[in-house]
Amino acid sequence: MIPLQSPKVGIAALREHPDRIDVRSPSEFAIDHIPGAINLPVLDDRERAEVGTIHAKDSGFAAKRHGASIVARNIARILETHCRDKPREWAPLVYCWRGGKRSGSLAHILKEIGWRAVQLEGGYQTWRRHVVASLETLPPQFRFIVVCGLTGSGKSRLLHALDDEGAQVLDLERLANHRGSLLGDHPVEPQRSQKAFDTGVVAALESFDIARPVFVESESRKIGTVQLGNALLGRRRKA
Repeated sequence: MIPLQSPKVGIAALREHPDRIDVRSPSEFAIDHIPGAINLPVLDDRERAEVGTIHAKDSGFAAKRHGASIVARNIARILETHCRDKPREWAPLVYCWRGGKRSGSLAHILKEIGWRAVQLEGGYQTWRRHVVASLETLPPQFRFIVVCGLTGSGKSRLLHALDDEGAQVLDLERLANHRGSLLGDHPVEPQRSQKAFDTGVVAALESFDIARPVFVESESRKIGTVQLGNALLGRRRKA
């Protein structure tokens, strides 16, 4: 018997699938995720640890058997809540860490129901490789205008005003969720991870028109705990 599988697509198909479902655990999702994705875990953090313990103490078969029952219950919950009112032509993109069993389980059920669900080939790891490559190839394509000034002189306010007027603004402090070298972390929200910061930079640059300038604040290599890639840093220094 040939197992049924949902279609798999690459990064280039992301534009065709604005509805994106990340089935990884909440902790994995919090570190970074594809822009626009929502988190509908088929195994949460506690459940993943539980399955892993069974795998280590008993066997892979016992772990898969136990994990499958949890995944089935979680998929049922997803169908009864998030998917309840979706139209027949709904075409979500589903992904997990490597594009394997977790995303395959949900994508297959959605496909069998009649929705045009697809699975991201290689999962989040494919997205991360795309981000790392894009951090090197995208910055040299743009002309940057750097806004300089002392702390408190209003650089961020100027960038926000430019953004409100329709200019292309790469707001690095916002993407890092940090207030700069002197003011530091936000009092309530934690700083984003390096991976989430990288994703934000790439997503912003991919949305820009290379024929128009990009305004950016003068920042050091490090913004709190995250740092700029070499290509962006070098291009901005030549601005």
